[in-house]
Amino acid sequence: MPSKSPLTIRLTHADDALPLSQWLSKSDILRWFPMYDVREIEDAVRIWISYSRLHAGLTAEWEGVPCGLANLYIQPFKKLAHTCLFSIIVKEDMRGKGIGKALIDELAKVAKEKFHIEILHLEVYEGNPAKKLYERLGFKEFGFQPKFIKEGDHYIGKIFMEKYL
Repeated sequence: MPSKSPLTIRLTHADDALPLSQWLSKSDILRWFPMYDVREIEDAVRIWISYSRLHAGLTAEWEGVPCGLANLYIQPFKKLAHTCLFSIIVKEDMRGKGIGKALIDELAKVAKEKFHIEILHLEVYEGNPAKKLYERLGFKEFGFQPKFIKEGDHYIGKIFMEKYL
């Protein structure tokens, strides 16, 4: 008899705000997101979790403990309903276990089947190792903004990627 995987994926709910906030509060994680301080993190978490009421967010659990979240930012405008930005985060010590791939695969399925989305797109900062995962999953670069983030006198560019579903 095959063993059951320790990884499960479920719809995001309000209780997932706490681990999301904890993960984003770590400086080595926060560097890949545009937030700067506690207030901005709280705002981002509130917005992210708010999409759970649309069933547009997924939470990965490893042996019942949240270890990653992915979210569709569903467009309210009919002309834009075919395309959707998404975001993803995997707890740092849980990376390399297939969690990010599983979340993105399931999110793409929800996007296509539930929301009739044709194009998923994302934004990733230059130097972010997650870009390799996105490329392996079929996302293609379609744009670059060279001076998106400014930290002191140092700029970090933003890469735009998309995948047709």
